[in-house]
Amino acid sequence: MISPEKHQRMANAIRFLAMDAVEKANSGHPGMPMGCADVATVLFTRYLSFDPKNPLWPDRDRFVLSAGHGSMLIYSLLYLTGYEDMTIEDIKSFRQLGAKTAGHPEYGHASGIETTTGPLGQGIATAVGMALAEKKLADEFGSELQDHYTYVLAGDGCLMEGISQEAITLAGHLKLNKLIVFWDDNGISIDGAISLADSTDQHARFRSAGWNTIAIDGHDPEAIAAAIETAKASDKPTMIAAKTVIGFGAPNKAGTHKVHGSPLGADEIAATRKALGWEDEAFSIPADVLDAWRLAGLRSTKTRKDWEARLAAAEAEKRAEFSRRFAGELPGTLAGAIDAYKKKLAETKPTVATRKASEDALEVINGVVTETLGGSADLTGSNNTKTSQTKSITPTDFSGRYIHYGIREHGMAAAMNGIALHGGLIPYSGGFLIFSDYCRPSIRLAALMGIRVIHVLTHDSIGLGEDGPTHQPVEHMAALRAIPNLMMFRPADATETVECWQVALETKDRPSGIALTRQNLIPARTEYEERNLCAQGAYELISASDAKVSIFASGSEVEIAMQAQQQLEAKGIPARVVSVPCFELFFEQDADYQEAIIGHAPVNIAVEAGIRQGWDAIIGSTGTFIGMKSFGASGPAKELYKHFGITADAVVAAAEAKLA
Repeated sequence: MISPEKHQRMANAIRFLAMDAVEKANSGHPGMPMGCADVATVLFTRYLSFDPKNPLWPDRDRFVLSAGHGSMLIYSLLYLTGYEDMTIEDIKSFRQLGAKTAGHPEYGHASGIETTTGPLGQGIATAVGMALAEKKLADEFGSELQDHYTYVLAGDGCLMEGISQEAITLAGHLKLNKLIVFWDDNGISIDGAISLADSTDQHARFRSAGWNTIAIDGHDPEAIAAAIETAKASDKPTMIAAKTVIGFGAPNKAGTHKVHGSPLGADEIAATRKALGWEDEAFSIPADVLDAWRLAGLRSTKTRKDWEARLAAAEAEKRAEFSRRFAGELPGTLAGAIDAYKKKLAETKPTVATRKASEDALEVINGVVTETLGGSADLTGSNNTKTSQTKSITPTDFSGRYIHYGIREHGMAAAMNGIALHGGLIPYSGGFLIFSDYCRPSIRLAALMGIRVIHVLTHDSIGLGEDGPTHQPVEHMAALRAIPNLMMFRPADATETVECWQVALETKDRPSGIALTRQNLIPARTEYEERNLCAQGAYELISASDAKVSIFASGSEVEIAMQAQQQLEAKGIPARVVSVPCFELFFEQDADYQEAIIGHAPVNIAVEAGIRQGWDAIIGSTGTFIGMKSFGASGPAKELYKHFGITADAVVAAAEAKLA
């Protein structure tokens, strides 16, 4: 047990590291770390199971700083508890170019940062995925290998953002009782008092979503400890409302918005040192305080070693499967299963919508890759993301492999990030491409973090037809292609679909989106090819050595390109067709490959039932684009293609006009 005096000095170490780092950087948010130092001290010294010497230990507790602007809280904790890659020099370099101590916590910059946070609400929603993964893996491997908690520190901003509602209702429904959220109830935002903009009864809100709620004094160590004990014994997720004073200890600025997002200033820091009895100079921690923190960092070493012994004693197959999955490695049987399936497709030559082709590919994949965890945002029958292996997860049965996310696209995308970050599972989920707008902030974070999540995005163009322009995603491929490190696939048939799935699964360090059609497509690939042609992003589908016209297309428009090529050949105009399933992968190929695929035909034409943006990099600014220049319309798909001039005849006419 830590005495009240010792606790106070340990908490003050966090406060002064935070205020000194923000002051040196002349940028940052000192108020939250100062206000939450007591909560963090109790959690990290008495409850959180973690090991700075083995930061990726699979059964560690997860701590998510959802209020990421208070990043100096986590950086201070990582330094104080002894993470080797967080030094006092890193603390001094807060918010400087190239520093691990970025303005908001960045996953991958330093050990102990479980996820990138900053966009408010993302942390709490991502943590739901982590807690979901823990419960799923505990069901699969047993509590001897997976039995840990997910703790979150969230602020008013996190709870005001809409994504938090999606997250907490999903967590409450699934009874994720090992999810414990601290709400930093300090009553202050950037503009001033929270009462300026919000009067929500957060306790009633969380309780209505199936959570326990507890209200405590966030500066009372024993009240904090008692709340954690109560939460850990619950059969529901728990929200602990910790009433804190933002900027605790600052005589003139504590409890005001002035301490939220600005340095305290030299005079106020000096006054705070005097008020809290802290005599040490900036970035200097008294030896006894640092020793106490380092001992706290060693607190779970035995727990971790006991877990390693249990893993070593586990049955060999179970141990190997667990270790493989947490290493992020795929089963060795996947490549063979996909190859056999491609041979079957070459024989059967199915005419199917690529959403159905995706389901068929997943039937093969899910039979081999046991760690896939599917789902959909209430569109299972439309997205075709459920297969024979993926029984539904329910609040009382986590043995399944399919999550009904409900109509919560943004929460779904963030939870997938949490599942991937947790390890041991590969999440994929379904939605309409148009609704990627709802998912975009979470998809962007997945790309920023470099994690393997796969978004199935069906109804990918005006080809969805009668639902009309509100559901027809004319600009969405371009918008998603604009996100760095995201692979956006748009396959043309069943063979391309399974190849795109294979690339998405085999790529551990980036997310993927797979855009799929509602309408049936004839096969573009009719011969078996061992190589994964989609892995290069674009490839020649129909060649012509003396081509006058090069036609580039993706997805459903490859069929149109092939028809146009036949018509041009019949007119004596040699033409070639290039399928472009993934811009990003194509532009990552070497210059020789890109030049060979783009070719030297005098006429370049691109066909896609979306906007032109992005295609000029392939066809040039003088190339012809056959696609959308406006929103869509409501009507049968075939009529819409004619109405908007996305036809083989239009391609032929454009080619002839250019050659005239």
